[in-house]
Amino acid sequence: MIMKLFQYLQYPFVRYALIVGVLIALCASLLGVTLVLKRFSFIGDGLSHVAFGGMAIAGVLQTANDMFVVLPVTMLSAVLLLRTGQNKKIRGDAAIAMISVAALAFGYLLMNLFPTSSNLSGDVCSTLFGSTSILTLSKKEVWLCIILSAVVLAVFVLNYNRIFAVTFDETFAQASGMRADRYNLLIAVITAVIIVLAMNLVGSLLCSALVIFPALSAMRLYSSFRDVTVCSAVLGVICSLLGIVTAILAETPVGSTIVAVQVLVFGICCLLEKRKKA
Repeated sequence: MIMKLFQYLQYPFVRYALIVGVLIALCASLLGVTLVLKRFSFIGDGLSHVAFGGMAIAGVLQTANDMFVVLPVTMLSAVLLLRTGQNKKIRGDAAIAMISVAALAFGYLLMNLFPTSSNLSGDVCSTLFGSTSILTLSKKEVWLCIILSAVVLAVFVLNYNRIFAVTFDETFAQASGMRADRYNLLIAVITAVIIVLAMNLVGSLLCSALVIFPALSAMRLYSSFRDVTVCSAVLGVICSLLGIVTAILAETPVGSTIVAVQVLVFGICCLLEKRKKA
């Protein structure tokens, strides 16, 4: 099996998949801790549905690169979700449900009205649950992912203290003169970027798993924000690597395999937590 793995690593598409998978998992798991603690976990799920609608629009427009349509649409929806969630008449969870369901419905409707291939059900399934697209990445797509991931990581590192303050006590952060709404908006926007990047890896319906599971697993083992964030990043990268390698060797769907590995690691972390308390 090891020899087979080394043989696969000689192919550029396998190396591209591993690079992109690690970068996406790293970004998603770092931001996941903040989203879970702020009870924004479902924003990733909502934005992934919006990204599906964006993919449908890109298919209708027949753009050279779907990212140039999907990314602006998802970022705009992230801002809209944040603003709508602050409305007293429409709470955050209702706003996410409303926008995500509408995006899914209109996306599927557009794909039916303007089909880009004869296999509509296959296109929908691959977009929702991921496909072999992660194994067919071009060099340009890899570089685009590297650049966007570097931007997300730089924004997170440079604003770490402010994100920490907004995560744990938004009221105190505002009282101390910090523009908390600005940093909430920043979190929403970089979450949108991560979701769009993750669509090629696990599909739109499984994107939120990359955000949630590493953070929840790390919280079983550590209690401080810094330790949880570092542990979440490490677990996210390991799970992504194991998932991609297993999918290549076992010829299973990449997205589903990565999520299955994350669920297994979460179960192990729960057992370790119980053993530590005993």
